[in-house]
Amino acid sequence: MRWILGAIVLLIVGVVFQLGLLVYAMYVLLGVLLVSRYLARQWIDSVTAERECSRLSAQIGEKVAVVLTLRNTGWLAVPWLIWEDSLPRDALAQKPPRIKTEKRRYGIIRLRAGGEAVRLYQVNFLMRGYYQFGPLMLETGDLFGLHRCYKVLTDPHFILVYPKVLPLTGYDVASRRPIGEVRMTHRLFEDPTRISGVRPYERGDPLSRIHWRATARTGELHCKTYEPSTIAGATILLDFHRDRYTGRTEPHRSELAVTAAASLANAVYQMGQQIGIVTNGRDAADRIREEGHRQDFATRNTARETIGMSEDSDRLRPVTVTTRRGADQLMQLLETLARVELTDGLTFPELVIEAGNRMPRDATVIAILSDVPPETAIALGNLRRRGFAVTAVLVMFDDEAHYPDCMGRLLAERIDVRRIEDEASLSNLCAEQVTG
Repeated sequence: MRWILGAIVLLIVGVVFQLGLLVYAMYVLLGVLLVSRYLARQWIDSVTAERECSRLSAQIGEKVAVVLTLRNTGWLAVPWLIWEDSLPRDALAQKPPRIKTEKRRYGIIRLRAGGEAVRLYQVNFLMRGYYQFGPLMLETGDLFGLHRCYKVLTDPHFILVYPKVLPLTGYDVASRRPIGEVRMTHRLFEDPTRISGVRPYERGDPLSRIHWRATARTGELHCKTYEPSTIAGATILLDFHRDRYTGRTEPHRSELAVTAAASLANAVYQMGQQIGIVTNGRDAADRIREEGHRQDFATRNTARETIGMSEDSDRLRPVTVTTRRGADQLMQLLETLARVELTDGLTFPELVIEAGNRMPRDATVIAILSDVPPETAIALGNLRRRGFAVTAVLVMFDDEAHYPDCMGRLLAERIDVRRIEDEASLSNLCAEQVTG
């Protein structure tokens, strides 16, 4: 536009001062500008694109193939076209990176009239997450470099990469307890394999409870009584506040915390017990942009800033998977853990207050923490005093000076404590209890 305005001003000057050569040059320049603008617009509008992904979910270490097909539906050949399929820049730039690409996800091509070009690249997932592939950014322009057009095509694809699940070798299968020696405070469930005594028959008792030997001996109906079951299942409280995961240990500490939550959930689920999770982290799905994936932009930087997932989320409520049994419970929980991100929303004590009234009392509360300030220890102690069975899992390393203080605060609240520092210690998480 500035070129056109400048040419018009010079044309007016040439006409006023009767400068024939200048007038002729401006006529030619205006013609070239208008024709170039028209051709660039025709070229960019005639290009269509499609993206295909080999899968929409993956495990850590797996690859996803992405196929891009660009077509020229116009009657004019496109002399040059720059294409770039957008990927999360943070995931690529992070050290270590969360994803790596094989083959190029960008390039320059020429499309003849009615022709098409197919491009393939692969993405290797090194960490769990929720990744946006696309949209596709296009750039073309006239042969003189006077005018350029930018366009975004194709709706994005979202790839879910599940967290790592490790077998817990120390898990006591025979006891059917998710973690630790915890008994119910209320007789909500009874174990029919463990008879505790005999009582007189009461109206409504099923026939399966009748103790026939006692009935025959006394001449009156008697029923069996059973010992109360141990804790059934677990509710995982994952502290994912950004302030607790900083420094040189990132992203290793936060990923280890998620792996611990996923592994515990899998162990409990495999025993057929109820399992759930509550976290103060952010769900990456909340950052998806619903619109703006098919637009024209003035510059490439504007396009990049507009089409990616939003950096902010105003979510202040916990991310929750209700504690229950079910065929799809583990899958729903792993999907939630795959999408969870660090956030500066609810603190852990606020999370406990928010979710405490909705957690079942017949399930162990397993708190996965990377730090234990006094208010966090008090919040867990309050849960224990309300009748919950509470165990804390500390994601801490040997060289951290504040580890003894964190341990002391939890033990002072009579909280069972366990610590992990790597995947090997996570596998033996349930083998021993930390007592000092």
